[in-house]
Amino acid sequence: MDFLQRLARSLDRPLFPWKKLILGFSVGQYIFESFLTLRQYRILQSTKPPAVLSKEISQETFDKAQAYGRAKAQFEIISGLWAQVQNVAFIQCDVLPKLWSWTGDLLLRWAPARFSGEISHSIVFVLSFIVIQQILSLPTRVYNTFVLEEKFGFNKQTPALFVTDMIKTNLLTFALVPPILAAFLKIIQKTGNQFVFYLWVFAAGLQLFTTTAYPIFIQPLFNKLSPLEEGELKTKVNGLAATHKFPLQELFVIDGSKRSAHSNAYFYGLPWKKHIVIYDTLIEKTETDEIIAILAHELGHWKLGHTTRLFGIAQAHLLYVFSLFSVFLNNKSLYNAFGFHTQYPIIIGFILFSDALSPMDTVIKLLLNILSRKFEFEADDFAKGLGFRSELASSLIKLHAQNLSTMDADWMYASYHFSHPHLSERLKALDWKPKAALTSEKDKDKDGSATATATGRDEL
Repeated sequence: MDFLQRLARSLDRPLFPWKKLILGFSVGQYIFESFLTLRQYRILQSTKPPAVLSKEISQETFDKAQAYGRAKAQFEIISGLWAQVQNVAFIQCDVLPKLWSWTGDLLLRWAPARFSGEISHSIVFVLSFIVIQQILSLPTRVYNTFVLEEKFGFNKQTPALFVTDMIKTNLLTFALVPPILAAFLKIIQKTGNQFVFYLWVFAAGLQLFTTTAYPIFIQPLFNKLSPLEEGELKTKVNGLAATHKFPLQELFVIDGSKRSAHSNAYFYGLPWKKHIVIYDTLIEKTETDEIIAILAHELGHWKLGHTTRLFGIAQAHLLYVFSLFSVFLNNKSLYNAFGFHTQYPIIIGFILFSDALSPMDTVIKLLLNILSRKFEFEADDFAKGLGFRSELASSLIKLHAQNLSTMDADWMYASYHFSHPHLSERLKALDWKPKAALTSEKDKDKDGSATATATGRDEL
């Protein structure tokens, strides 16, 4: 703690150019990420599939996958530029102090006197900030869903469903943010400079709660979960779980096709009570043994302790973030640089601290991606050890082809962005030898769309 206090004093220097520094970090990060995207774009201009896929992927499918990848890369650069323009404008035009002042006036005018304190003010400020950001990001969200994804056959959403989802999301935000933010601020107010440990315990508990509660209370508001019907798939999944003493409580099918042609399968629940959710699109387009291979891969994450280790790393990261936040919380020079000269709200300090922390978070993200890819290889090897090498490889090939996913990648781009190895790397690690075509245009859905696999910790 003495070290942190000395660091706090050394960083709180009058006239320190915090605004220029944070702007420089932000613009520099965008330029670097755009550079990586351009490197990846060159890979996406290749006209021949990687050697390991030379027989399995048709030329037509590969060409479409490359076109989809290039379209996403172009969108990535443009949407990133739009976000960067917003960020620079927010900083240069002192939007934060103006919004803080406006929301304060709003409370004084319309709210009872008991809601005039910092916590109430912070809640109104944060909710207003969220609404502004949603409005500004709406054009890119609409384009991504109804133009880019529509063009390549993935979008299943109607405009009405899109609006309904947005309304539901905002209602949940307005219901959940106030109590969570109030608790966050109250802990800091009550514990003073000792808040780090208490805030860490609160955040870890909240993380555990949301991990368990989301599939039970929130996800059903958007998707229907139904018990998996009796049959070969259910029998084999139960057998796999029983063999490895996986604490399987229930098997569900989710109507993912309601919004997208993307497929997925994931686990959730407490360590002693797990549930498996399989997307209907995955069942529709994948053979039973291939789904079992996918679940064997996920079982590998559980059996090898990947989920537990990542949770532990996440808690260490939280502790590190809150410890550094204690350094910046009372940094008057940081507040002053962004237009706060008489008031020093905790939530503003946290927002500014997050911006200052961005370069270090980029390094941590890179290290976590390296670890995550290592875990993916280990989970693939676990499934291979159970005798699912061929089934896992074929499911990966089919899903990537149906998804028009990237089949090869620039090493720098992949290291920075990918939490999963790309397809060619995974097939080489599985010692897969090109055999015969596993995919073609016939793999498409009847309506012309394709099935896709998303990315994430609980996914393939």
